[in-house]
Amino acid sequence: MKIKKPVAPLLPQLTETDFISLDDELIIEGLALKDQDLSYQDVRNLVFRECRFEKITMNRNHLERFECSNVIFDHCDLSNTEWIGASFHQVHFRQCKLTGTNFAESYLRDCFFEDCLADYVSFSATNQKVVQFQQTSLNDTEFVEVTWNNLLFDSCSLTGSNWFHTKLAGLDLTKSTFERIAFSQELLRGLTVTQEQAITIAAGLGLVIED
Repeated sequence: MKIKKPVAPLLPQLTETDFISLDDELIIEGLALKDQDLSYQDVRNLVFRECRFEKITMNRNHLERFECSNVIFDHCDLSNTEWIGASFHQVHFRQCKLTGTNFAESYLRDCFFEDCLADYVSFSATNQKVVQFQQTSLNDTEFVEVTWNNLLFDSCSLTGSNWFHTKLAGLDLTKSTFERIAFSQELLRGLTVTQEQAITIAAGLGLVIED
């Protein structure tokens, strides 16, 4: 399976001298934006389409009914942003800081997280289809009640992640690492792990393992 990475089109380039603000019902389309701080905003029905954002800071935003399609976030700080119930289609997060960001109840289609810091992120109750995490730190994340199809993890850290009430059949974690992890025991069937990972999971379920 291959992730369809968004293609970076030739877009009008804006810098910090061409300031934009985020407003309700705003559609931002066909724009390349660099070096701006768009933090601490409460916006409804914001739409990003065919855009590239580089070194943008969007901390602690509350973006209700947010839509994002064919967008690249490159070296952006998106920490603690609330994207609850959002829609992401063909979105590439490249070397972004996503610490504490909330994707709960969102739809993610053909999305790629590459070399990101995404500890303490919530993906609870998300619907994910063709989503890949590569070389991404996902410690203490929430994957509770996730509906997924083609979910890939490559060279990620998943220590402390919570997978309660998520079906695991077909999920492969062998290319990633975790020191502790939480699953619903009745949904473990079909999860692919290494022998060492299996011992870690068994210990977390309360089994006593002897040499």
